[in-house]
Amino acid sequence: VQLQASGGGLVQAGGSRRLSCVVSGRAFGVYVMGWFRQAPGKEREFVAGINWSGRKTSYADSVKGRFTISRDNAENTVFLQLNSLKPEDTAVYYCAADSRSGYIDYIPVRGYDYWGQGTLVTVSS
Repeated sequence: VQLQASGGGLVQAGGSRRLSCVVSGRAFGVYVMGWFRQAPGKEREFVAGINWSGRKTSYADSVKGRFTISRDNAENTVFLQLNSLKPEDTAVYYCAADSRSGYIDYIPVRGYDYWGQGTLVTVSS
């Protein structure tokens, strides 16, 4: 399983950005997918997750109401829409897959076993 994240870049505070993550492998449709981020000098943190069907999502408190995770199982892709960006959202964003999750209706925040390479989002004030 390989994950390829894209969509990062420089954006002004208040702006928007859409991140994408394409996943190789035929079993994408049963993976829980997550987005994590790591800011300079900080530990990596969970941002958002989505279950296999897309009907269950979960968000960190810091991004609720501003970020939206979605998936297209036909295209093996998961998205993260970032709106109302703040300078504190500056980080490397990673997509991750939990290939052992199966048909669950909750979102784990740890235990993801495949990771993409990360894409940098920089929010200027």
